[in-house]
Amino acid sequence: MADEKKVIIDNEDGDSAEINLQSKQPAPEVETAPEVDAAAELENLKAELGAKDDRIIRLQADFDNFRKRTAREKSELADVIEQAFLKDLLPLLDNLSRATQAAENAEQADVDTLRKGIEMIRQETVAVMGKHGLEPIDTQGKPFDPNYHQAVGTVKDESKPDGTIAAELQRGYIARGRVIRPSMVQVVNNS
Repeated sequence: MADEKKVIIDNEDGDSAEINLQSKQPAPEVETAPEVDAAAELENLKAELGAKDDRIIRLQADFDNFRKRTAREKSELADVIEQAFLKDLLPLLDNLSRATQAAENAEQADVDTLRKGIEMIRQETVAVMGKHGLEPIDTQGKPFDPNYHQAVGTVKDESKPDGTIAAELQRGYIARGRVIRPSMVQVVNNS
């Protein structure tokens, strides 16, 4: 059967109200654990939390060390690559110095010999740059492409269709698939 309880509530004005509460089911009995078990479990949870905090701090430190080590290795690798490139350029510098001395010391510089020497240095430079992935951008008779070319002027040329490159003013280069300097060109515009 239902248990009936009366509750009287008084407020500050002196009024009171009586409420009948009916309970159809008896309240379940709650087993209370001894305080010792609760304290021990609390200590265990605190220890677990402390261990997890310590693990997180160690993981953060490991990640920071990994990030710093990776940055240092990248920097060292870039230095090694740069040194190898500069080492490959040294013979070019030597040849340019020899050509300059030969032109200065000669009473009557042989223009053909000097031109051939400079051309050999240019070819050697192109070979060294090619070894390191540098390729010239081809412009001869090609249509203008803003990804590879920079238009600095237009010309009229009825023998070529509009949008064709008429002249290359400065050579452009690609290094390992990326444009490092676009070719400066004049483009045909007949309209």
